Amino acid sequence: MTQESRTPQTPVRPRLPRLPRDERRAQLLAAAQEVFVANGYHGTAMDEIAETARVSKPVLYQHFPSKRELYLALLDAHLAELTSRLITALGSTTDNKLRVQATMRAYFEFIAKDDQAYRLVFESDLVNDPEVAARLEAFNAAYADAIACVISEDTKLPHIEATLLGRALAGMAQVSARYWLETDGSLDLDVASELIYRLAWRGISRFPKEP
Repeated sequence: MTQESRTPQTPVRPRLPRLPRDERRAQLLAAAQEVFVANGYHGTAMDEIAETARVSKPVLYQHFPSKRELYLALLDAHLAELTSRLITALGSTTDNKLRVQATMRAYFEFIAKDDQAYRLVFESDLVNDPEVAARLEAFNAAYADAIACVISEDTKLPHIEATLLGRALAGMAQVSARYWLETDGSLDLDVASELIYRLAWRGISRFPKEP
């Protein structure tokens, strides 16, 4: 067979050069997020993640033995980042009014930074999975407890009552932020977070300290 008569082969997509372990892990997580958001957990295959990351499947499996472990690692990373943002906001001032403002803004800024991360965390087709649900509940509990500690100290309410209020504020932030995400930029972040902060503060500030 002459060279001219050979059937041209599909060009092979070049693989990325070898990276330090942490950098490779971050790259694989970014590729997985892209595919999970596009296809959902159940519609995603490890082959597609490897292709998107431009690595071989053995390289992907060296870092993440299964699709489930990859998804949970991605979920843990996003929840850790959101938790850090919220705890930092709560500790940024001793003025409770400003604390509420900073916390609500931190929630909205997390979404604005990467709305796909937020969708992956709170709108995945795996949210009813026991392990995923447990991680989300642990996040919600930690967030609400952090708020409750501030409320309890300021209002002298029993901790269980303060925790209920903390859960309510956390839920307010989450539900309103999800709606804001659906407005696709038609509502400014500053306006949205300020509206929710004012609503939250007008409610919580009515709980007086004991004399």
